[in-house]
Amino acid sequence: MFTQLLQYNDIGLLLLRIAIAIIFLYHSLPKLSKSKAMSAMMGMPAGMIFMLGMIEAVASLGLVFGVYTQLSALILAIVMVGAIGMKIMKLGVPFAAMDKIGWEFDFILFFASVAILLGGGGSIGF
Repeated sequence: MFTQLLQYNDIGLLLLRIAIAIIFLYHSLPKLSKSKAMSAMMGMPAGMIFMLGMIEAVASLGLVFGVYTQLSALILAIVMVGAIGMKIMKLGVPFAAMDKIGWEFDFILFFASVAILLGGGGSIGF
């Protein structure tokens, strides 16, 4: 139906990579700058929180610049499996609820990362 748009496939993948990277970078900043506070909130050691923030930041930059794109996507997908697992098992958070923060956002980030992992990041990058 929209076959003429297929010529912009690489631009679409770049936009997806950038969007995911912005979200992960945004969420990595508190882990890097406020590790102790995040540690208390998440119930994990501060060093682990800082390392998680570094992993998210580096993998995000990989997505933005198209360097090791699929590896970066794999790493971020694994991070999201951990986040979803923590929300379900440790916090008892439902998928979605009107009165609580669910894990539906994490679900989308996981599958967007898997889509890049399986489909590649396109030809735009270094």
